[in-house]
Amino acid sequence: MWCYRGGSISTEPRINDRIRVPEVRLVGPSGEQVGIVPLAKALELAQEYDLDLVEVAASARPPVCKLMDYGKFKYESAMKAREARKNQAHTVIKEMKLRPKIDPHDYDTKKGHVVRFLKQGDKVKITIMFRGREQSRPELGYRLLQRLASDVEDLGFIESNPKQDGRNMIMVLGPHKKKTEAMAEAREAQAARKAERQGVAAADEEAPSEETAAAEATTTEDADVTEAAADEANAEA
Repeated sequence: MWCYRGGSISTEPRINDRIRVPEVRLVGPSGEQVGIVPLAKALELAQEYDLDLVEVAASARPPVCKLMDYGKFKYESAMKAREARKNQAHTVIKEMKLRPKIDPHDYDTKKGHVVRFLKQGDKVKITIMFRGREQSRPELGYRLLQRLASDVEDLGFIESNPKQDGRNMIMVLGPHKKKTEAMAEAREAQAARKAERQGVAAADEEAPSEETAAAEATTTEDADVTEAAADEANAEA
């Protein structure tokens, strides 16, 4: 009776001497089809090219193997996976809480946060919190949510309409821009700011300071006076 005793199952492809089949369908270093050849012949070709024989399709009959630099292949695959994770957009839901009778200053501050979240490509969950007698006036929360949605309609839309949830009323706003687009724009803006700072720094280095310019002017004037005095002395002699 077979019994699994744990341990990790390798996902690495078989290479070189680990391949245990009589023959393989061989693909050359440039992707050219070599055809079905004995395993010994494939290993011999790998040695001639100073490459590895890598099994790329183990389920095929016969298995498909390719001649490649396996170390380089693994490195490039790892770099691609790292770049993909870096650019991967995760859906984030931010939350903003308001009171039905919020004052104008606090409303503007909260709205500013909502605008920033939507520009970043994030969803925003808006929660209106009712206290005491405010629970008998749900229309106050509904009107506030509609007002906020109208104020940010250029950046987002109502993804989930206002609904009562116990003492709270909740609405979800979704961004017009995708997270990936927002991330790309943020990187471009950061690169532009960096380039601008470098340009300003270079201009400051090239432009002479006022003290340097004044010193150069004084030196020129002294040289002119000295030359004039020398000409006068020669004339008297």
